[in-house]
Amino acid sequence: MKKIAAALLAVSCFSSSVVAHEAGEFFFRVGSATVRPNESSNNVLGMGSFNVDNNTQPGFTFTYMATDNIGVELLAATPFKHKVGLGPTGDLATVHHLPPTLMAQWYFGDAGSTFRPYLGVGVNYTMFFDNKFNDTGKESGLSDLSLKNSWGVAGQAGVDYLIDKNWLINASVWYMDIDTEVKFKAGGARQSISTQLDPWVFMFSAGYRF
Repeated sequence: MKKIAAALLAVSCFSSSVVAHEAGEFFFRVGSATVRPNESSNNVLGMGSFNVDNNTQPGFTFTYMATDNIGVELLAATPFKHKVGLGPTGDLATVHHLPPTLMAQWYFGDAGSTFRPYLGVGVNYTMFFDNKFNDTGKESGLSDLSLKNSWGVAGQAGVDYLIDKNWLINASVWYMDIDTEVKFKAGGARQSISTQLDPWVFMFSAGYRF
């Protein structure tokens, strides 16, 4: 009986080490990331606030476990593409952006837990590029579109489920503070519109530990 108990204890210890989130480990996750802006802006040419649609792209995260409970994570993705418009006119332009985000995380539970929920806080830098008015915008006399890059805070909540010693699945949600200045010409007159995007980002991914 003692031998059986000792064997079970050994198996239990081995299983815990197999699924551990331990100090010194790295994680790479890849999946789908959906950006859902909570946009608002100053009044645009007397036609209200900008409207910005959602977009989904491949997302990637890289995590380093500094301790069994503290992680540092970088979010990256392929460029997001959003249609921007106004209520009376419909879509007027397309903008692209990349929002790399660096997070400090706290993982709950112990190193041997199969489920590891976590919270994170950090900083986001959003780069805007390849911003163009479509035919509707050009026909409305709009030109020279540009958006100012943005620094802002970010928050995160997520959970890892460890399948085995190397593989895991993940679900996470992010909130990003993204403020920009949208600049363009309307009939030759320069316009500058303060705009807040402040999106929620939802990510579902699979990960590999090494």
